Amino acid sequence: MTQVEFHTRAPDRLLYACRLLRKAAAGAAQVLVTADRETLDLLDRQLWAVSRTDFVPHCFHDAPAPVLDNSPIVLTPSLPAKATQTILLNLGSEVPPGFEQFARVIEIVSDDADDKRQARSRWKRYAGSGCHLTSHDLQARAAV
Repeated sequence: MTQVEFHTRAPDRLLYACRLLRKAAAGAAQVLVTADRETLDLLDRQLWAVSRTDFVPHCFHDAPAPVLDNSPIVLTPSLPAKATQTILLNLGSEVPPGFEQFARVIEIVSDDADDKRQARSRWKRYAGSGCHLTSHDLQARAAV
């Protein structure tokens, strides 16, 4: 069964995604990131600049095989039929078809009203699919 985590009230979704991906890469996790192409291009640029002292290794889904094999973070606008990663970071507005192949799905939600509305819709869809759902309030965590 897929475990789905909603990380809510992120002040900046892409900045939070960069930090999350940096931590994942440092821990040798394999993550597939999906979103529309414009969002992926922005994320790509931010991943290059997230830190002055380290590099978050990543590539797009259409990179050469040797690059894909050595990149813990892969960016793609649509999910492959068979992914090698076990974690999916969904930055899209919809639940991506094929999410069930991942052990874990992470959703990042800002305080934007439209973003929250779309997240509630995704939550219902995941719940209807029988996923185990958890929510992490990032603002509550920061206040501690």
